[in-house]
Amino acid sequence: MSKKPVQRVKHVPQRTCVGCRDVLPKRQMVRIVRTADGVKVDLTGKLAGRGAYLHDRRECWERGMKSALAHALKTALSADDRTRLEDFMRTLPLDAENAA
Repeated sequence: MSKKPVQRVKHVPQRTCVGCRDVLPKRQMVRIVRTADGVKVDLTGKLAGRGAYLHDRRECWERGMKSALAHALKTALSADDRTRLEDFMRTLPLDAENAA
């Protein structure tokens, strides 16, 4: 009697979008990080600091920018931070159909 090799399921890190509360794999989300210099978009996912995740859709960013993002990062968003995030948000698709 021979044993079959056990196939392991690869662990995929999951993250919650602060805009819509959907849970998706980490690689499908955009990380926003709070650093000593302010709040930045972290496309690499490797910057040091407190992070929060959003979908790459404008509707999630609009919801997140109202207050959920500031709450998740445990900081108030300055005018510079908001401007930087809104500039990045303008490059995103408007809805889910365009994101696919």
